[in-house]
Amino acid sequence: MIYVLGGRGRLGRAIEAARVSGEVTLLERAEYENWWQSDAVSRVARFFDGAPPGSAVLVAAGLLDPSLPGPEHQRVNVELPSRVVEGACKAGLRAVTFGTVMERLPDPPNAYIATKAALGRVVAERAAAGDAVTHLQLHTLYGGGEPAPFMFLGQVVRALREQRSFEMSPGRQLREYHHVDDDAVAALAVLDAGVGGVVALSHGAPFTLRELASHVFAELGKKELLHIGALPEPRNDNYGTVVPRPKLLDHLDFRPTLEGVAAYLRALLTQQQRV
Repeated sequence: MIYVLGGRGRLGRAIEAARVSGEVTLLERAEYENWWQSDAVSRVARFFDGAPPGSAVLVAAGLLDPSLPGPEHQRVNVELPSRVVEGACKAGLRAVTFGTVMERLPDPPNAYIATKAALGRVVAERAAAGDAVTHLQLHTLYGGGEPAPFMFLGQVVRALREQRSFEMSPGRQLREYHHVDDDAVAALAVLDAGVGGVVALSHGAPFTLRELASHVFAELGKKELLHIGALPEPRNDNYGTVVPRPKLLDHLDFRPTLEGVAAYLRALLTQQQRV
């Protein structure tokens, strides 16, 4: 059995859809929302006591919006998964947490990345001590619903819907964009392989944000709305590091980024026009 915290989010739903019916249990938020508390480990262990042998707990719950207060990120992105990992291990289950490849930046630019990096260190230490734990570093996800308004694609789709100019930096930042369904399959492949420690779910073929934006606005016939270089370049970002694809993911097919993102945004725009 695979137990998922955060199962109502896009990744949790994709994980459920990627498995045969009945193999995934989505926990209700009310069941785990207080598991961040310092005395929660024993409660977590009791909750999973009696789970089928070989079961795993996937902590897909988390905060993404960097504008939210730091203490909220700390509670949801570090304390909650850390308690779940410890409780799941006590109950004899494998535990999987989710982070971001941006954890690799030497100076995390916001609370979201900083707390995910802290969680990654916690899991890495437990894995080194012999616990059955894995921390999956994700690239940017798309698909499975509307993009978050604070994300790059969320700002792009808003500009396209409102037919207004889209201003961005020079766009030299490197990014991998993964369809959420592809990453659900990749995450389950790592789980099935029993690999522990920190693993980046990479396909190894990034594009710059400039290339991505240029392709999207051209494909949707709105090149005149795109203004590259109108905003300053972020100081701390990934401008040259390509995260290689793990060998255990060599057999998986990730859909092409430029075509996939353009098709996703076109579908969102078409859907709105039909409403």
